[in-house]
Amino acid sequence: MNSINRRSALLAGLAVAGGGALAACGSGSGGAPALVSPDSKVVAATERGRRTSGTVRNVTLTAAPAVLDLGGKVTAKSWAYGGHAPGKEIRLTAGDTLAAELSNQLPGGTTTSVHWHGLALRADMDGVPPVTQAAVRAGRNFTYRFVAETPGTYFFHPHVGVQLDRGLHAPLIVEDPKEPLSYDDEWVVVLDDWVDGVTGTPDEVLAELSRGMGGMGTGGSGRGGSSGHDMGDMGGMDMGDMDMSGGSDDGGGSGGMSMKFMLMGARSDLLGGDAGDVKYPYHLVNGRVPTDPDVYTGKPGKRVRLRIVNAGGDTAYRVALGGHKLTITHTDGYPVAHQQVDALLVGMGERYDVLVTLADGVFPLVALAEGKKASGMALVRTGSGTAPGPTVRPAELTGMIMNAARLTAADEVRLDTRKTDRVHRVELTGGMAEYDWGINGRRYDMKHPTAHPLTVEQGQRVRLDFVNKTDMWHPMHLHGHTYQLGTGGPRKDTTIVLPGRTVSVYFDADNPGRWMLHCHNAYHGEAGMMTLLAYEA
Repeated sequence: MNSINRRSALLAGLAVAGGGALAACGSGSGGAPALVSPDSKVVAATERGRRTSGTVRNVTLTAAPAVLDLGGKVTAKSWAYGGHAPGKEIRLTAGDTLAAELSNQLPGGTTTSVHWHGLALRADMDGVPPVTQAAVRAGRNFTYRFVAETPGTYFFHPHVGVQLDRGLHAPLIVEDPKEPLSYDDEWVVVLDDWVDGVTGTPDEVLAELSRGMGGMGTGGSGRGGSSGHDMGDMGGMDMGDMDMSGGSDDGGGSGGMSMKFMLMGARSDLLGGDAGDVKYPYHLVNGRVPTDPDVYTGKPGKRVRLRIVNAGGDTAYRVALGGHKLTITHTDGYPVAHQQVDALLVGMGERYDVLVTLADGVFPLVALAEGKKASGMALVRTGSGTAPGPTVRPAELTGMIMNAARLTAADEVRLDTRKTDRVHRVELTGGMAEYDWGINGRRYDMKHPTAHPLTVEQGQRVRLDFVNKTDMWHPMHLHGHTYQLGTGGPRKDTTIVLPGRTVSVYFDADNPGRWMLHCHNAYHGEAGMMTLLAYEA
């Protein structure tokens, strides 16, 4: 069976097994330490210790097939929450309890889950089959219930296969009851790269990518840093529709492969070279194509908070608002020392909050698909004027471009200085030749989800050294925690690690359970670039 079918069969089996599946993942063997179970007493005790407002917000999330209107007479058959992509925003106040009932109405016996990206929540509600729960079977319901303690901009999506790259995502905003920022309005901006129901499905994309490029004469296995994207003198050519399979349309031709979805020649200096793997027909802002964009209507002189979420599968976006400066106030939910910039670089899974004072007229908010010669666009309208065309490139895109590595944490959220108790080296390995993305030379094994964990103990200060041994960038996401970049950088849960670079991050082990650590490129993660960070019992 291919990797997609193996995972589907495993998750279906775990769903049948129910609670016993988690118990089977219990203590280590062969002298390995016992690990804290997601349903353990210490997890429940940690949840009881969270600050709560006493308010419960009840919502229902129905995951089901939908025909989505992407604007401009473009439709796509996909899966979505409540028939919309992005799904309806959930908005809470810090300390509220969210009770979200997931109703799985997906076809063909498809299992699913909901992961609450960026939230430090109780481990058994993190939505990661088979690590924290059994997958929710088609036709069944599951209720996620947890305290949302930390204000910020978050989003939610499945953690099964590559379902993230369908329409199953939506923003989650946790408001601060003592909000220190002063502004007049908010605009939530969700960025997404779109393939589903247009040129194929994410499962088909993964199947093509997983065949690797070993048969194309690229040389090397892709381990130890060979991405397989250096194709000689192709000059940035887009080969997305070229069939190199020697006449076979299934990629099984002698010495070749189908390249319906693979994007060649995507290059970006900001990302250290190779920008991405997947050819997307559309790049969306708030679910709309640039020829029929989402429009924010405001008034000149008003101060607006933009909450920007990259929900994409394989694309970093360079974001700018024509004719305006952006003042960065938060990243991944946590405040930073304010920084005024022209544009932002936002990797998959990252979020940024910015303040902007609106000018008079019509302005493009452009999300340039970094290195991919494409873009998404929305409009800001505060007065009369002609809307710019869908391929507009405002000058701000080439001005001062900011990424998280150049930000500093606000004083109130900077980690205190203390001794580091445990250090883990997290080598990012693999490449395109064999599509064997992994961590520390291993591809994560869903059949043995607690094998080879990175272990920590409650109360420890932990350092993770992300060492990128590949020729491609990776947005590395840690569940259930935020870490600090270096000794004074921003607090984040997802950070870009450039090829050939090392990024050290620090966090306090204060949320017991079992947590995934993985690349938030949907296809790299599913191919194996993930591991388990687990608390010792």
